[in-house]
Amino acid sequence: MNKTEVFDFYENGAEIGRLERGLGIIEAARTKELISRFIKPGMTVYDVGGGIGYYSDWLAAKGCTVSLYELAPSAVQYAKEHQTAHYYAAAADARALPVQEGSCDALLLMGPLYHLMDKEERLKALCEAYRVLRPGGLLIATGISKFSSATWALSVYRTANNFIDDEVYMNMLRGELIKGEHHGPEKYPNFIAEAYFHTPGAFAAELSESGFNVSEVLAIEGTIWPTPDLNAKWEDPTSRERLLELLRLTESEPSVLGYSPYFMAVAVK
Repeated sequence: MNKTEVFDFYENGAEIGRLERGLGIIEAARTKELISRFIKPGMTVYDVGGGIGYYSDWLAAKGCTVSLYELAPSAVQYAKEHQTAHYYAAAADARALPVQEGSCDALLLMGPLYHLMDKEERLKALCEAYRVLRPGGLLIATGISKFSSATWALSVYRTANNFIDDEVYMNMLRGELIKGEHHGPEKYPNFIAEAYFHTPGAFAAELSESGFNVSEVLAIEGTIWPTPDLNAKWEDPTSRERLLELLRLTESEPSVLGYSPYFMAVAVK
């Protein structure tokens, strides 16, 4: 991981408002829907790499005992200042958490695994998650599909685009599709900081290699995200339910999991 690039990206507020606009609205709603299937009120939850505390705050309001551990101090401070329900928040690295072994019921790892470029570093974060979970504890981890930038370039989400006509963008895609490595070009400063993009199968394999029993891999935005005028349809209750039905019907289908920009693995210690 290029700690400076990733650190600066989140230290400078990249997550503020991201889940409240555009495709982030669908990502947030679906992530909450999926998490709610597994995490229940009363559970002790560590939100590791949890940014500005979006999900920490939501889970605390649902009655969970939540601790947020985030690399960027400014994100931690933002989380503390914008709590609507109480939870603990501190700066920490996912590979070395300042907590005791077997001290939580569930752990969210929704960020660190795609910002650790080297497999050995990702395995360190996973082994640390394994350490702090109680026996039978639940890991919820998210990955970014290695096909996400390519499908974005070929989509008509919101408006047409000409990304594939840009050699700079195409060079970025070659690195992602061949090596799984995302390096945002200077030409596109708003792209996510450097990251490792997985296939769903390889993502699950890394969790298994760390000792976890992977029970499910589920699409977050799934097959619906390129829908023209998606956000407008999302605001219409009837259209939203149809979109969600299509998404749920295909959320665990291996042949289309990589089409989803984000996917979530659910695993047990």
